[in-house]
Amino acid sequence: MHIPENDLLLVDKPVGWSSFKAVAVVRRLLSQQLGHKAKVGHAGTLDPFATGLLILLTGKACKEAGTFLKLDKSYEVTAILGQESTTGDPEGELHTTSTAEPTEEELRVVLPQFIGQIKQTPPMYSAIKIGGVRAYQLARKGKEVKIEPRQITIHSIELQRYAYPELKFVCHVSSGTYIRSLVEDIGKALGTGAYTAALRRTTIGEYHIEDAQHFDEEKI
Repeated sequence: MHIPENDLLLVDKPVGWSSFKAVAVVRRLLSQQLGHKAKVGHAGTLDPFATGLLILLTGKACKEAGTFLKLDKSYEVTAILGQESTTGDPEGELHTTSTAEPTEEELRVVLPQFIGQIKQTPPMYSAIKIGGVRAYQLARKGKEVKIEPRQITIHSIELQRYAYPELKFVCHVSSGTYIRSLVEDIGKALGTGAYTAALRRTTIGEYHIEDAQHFDEEKI
């Protein structure tokens, strides 16, 4: 992996890695490359269970992180209907919520209802700060977490494949959109419940996953 100095680096984050691990690995590799401690940051996180495009910044470019945070994003989403998760993803406790099997026609009616400007409540297990503390830190301690809904924009949702209970779709959304919340809301609209089983980010603004570098995990 070639890491530029004082520039942005597009990486394809592996599943199971936190965004902070990706930053730490790149910082170590760049420090070895330069012969001194390097500065590396990110321009927006990606959940550990998710894969895909992550923008990292090195050296003087770190100060430009804010310019990337408000960019639209695209995702490939795999949802499981009939179950919900305490965290909205595979890392939480799962429980069955329904045995109803929506038809593909029902899905094609429900999905477009989320396109446009909508109000969305971010998940309890998120990095949003409440009173200066991350929401997920409060949730892990069993404390009540109240997060106010916020306005986001879903530019498009396209059904890719449906074979109950698995639903696959791609979406293009505004910054601040939580796909875990979107999937849960789709599950509620269908009357089945749902959670996000897999997530892959493919674009951030004009940047595409096809241009991202991959980590050679055997050498890290």
